[in-house]
Amino acid sequence: MFEKVLIANRGEIALRIHRACKEMGIRTVAVHSTADADAMHVRLADESVCIGPPSAAESYLNIPSILAACDVTGAEAIHPGYGFLSENARFADIVTAHGLTFIGPRAEHIRLMGDKIAAKQAARDLGIPVVPGSDGPVTTEEQAVEASRVIGYPVIVKAAAGGGGRGMKVARDEAELKSVIRTARAEAKAAFGDDAVYIEKYLANPRHIEIQVIADGFGNSVHLGERDCSLQRRHQKVLEEAPSPALNETDRARIGGIVADAIRKLGYLGVGTVEFLYEDGEFYFIEMNTRLQVEHPVTEAITRIDLVREQIRIAAGLPLSFRQEDVSFSGHAIECRINAEDPRTFRPSPGTITDFHAPGGLGVRLDSAIYSGYRIPPYYDSLIGKLIVHGNTRNECLMRLRRALGEFVIGGVSTTIPLFQDLIENPDFMNGDYDIKWLERHLSDEPKAPETDTKG
Repeated sequence: MFEKVLIANRGEIALRIHRACKEMGIRTVAVHSTADADAMHVRLADESVCIGPPSAAESYLNIPSILAACDVTGAEAIHPGYGFLSENARFADIVTAHGLTFIGPRAEHIRLMGDKIAAKQAARDLGIPVVPGSDGPVTTEEQAVEASRVIGYPVIVKAAAGGGGRGMKVARDEAELKSVIRTARAEAKAAFGDDAVYIEKYLANPRHIEIQVIADGFGNSVHLGERDCSLQRRHQKVLEEAPSPALNETDRARIGGIVADAIRKLGYLGVGTVEFLYEDGEFYFIEMNTRLQVEHPVTEAITRIDLVREQIRIAAGLPLSFRQEDVSFSGHAIECRINAEDPRTFRPSPGTITDFHAPGGLGVRLDSAIYSGYRIPPYYDSLIGKLIVHGNTRNECLMRLRRALGEFVIGGVSTTIPLFQDLIENPDFMNGDYDIKWLERHLSDEPKAPETDTKG
């Protein structure tokens, strides 16, 4: 086992990894920008190293500085968390080339799944169901028109190197396709430096279902059930729950078995998430995330399995500590992403936290690195915490979430806490009757409120 791990991230996920390491007897090294000198992950780590100024490009994405921090502290392994360098195949290669261990998948699999077209073809070859679409990128308008005629309208044009909704456009007929494909390629070029796009069948009202998988270096692979991530705004997840209200045990076992078998054939190492659109009882592959997910705690809540601990064990060359038959699902869990944003306009709200009270009690978990007096910097993602609740049933979980949100106080900045307090009173959400477009429809129906006060 490792004696010292460097955590190449910040905020709540850096603290999450630190806690797992400490429970395993592993010393931790925090890296930070000058803007994060007083951050909680820096305060709690055994050692810390400043790696640059506030800009992420000069600090958390600065590979030479991160490697230098390993050198001066003697860290043997790097955990990248999520975001930043977590899905950067070049970084994984460099870490390995320097004699260090990258706590994550092999670079070849990061690279494969980072190419959306190659990933879809690999999924098809591995027996994972995929959305009908073009065979690779379309480079001309004529190719796009022909592919769309075969697929059938409506279709969606997607950036091959993309994510987060950039370079994605829907076309309902041929005339619209000719217009949107030019826009999609321009957006893809601007966002990713690559204007390659591909075309898929557009599903009208699907849910977003993802399957958590994990595999070791000894041929063992398991699935840990699904998460429903359908509540999204601009293709960004807002709330996740496990299990999905839309799936039954048969659905879960079927798709979970397919995915676990696929990653075993692939020779995958570590944790990963295979994401699907789900409509009319059918699953359609979207992508695979080769890292820990923001929403991993809901899976931990219903399985009682520490995913970060397993990541570290696998990277250290140990086998999984459990088998598929050991996995059982207990109760229901929901995660709310608490962002420092106005809950109506979603405008970022950096600033100093003047008051802070975390909810607690049975079945309540808060993954956050904020504290009273902490100054939220304006340079990074606005996620400041994740509220996770667990109950024996979905209804009990909802009642517990309502109670926990009512206890939660974050003063000095606007947060999305009021958004979740609104959601849990909505009959559609209470009944689990929603799809990936539901939240946008709900928000568009809401009257535009004046700027909220600073009490969360």
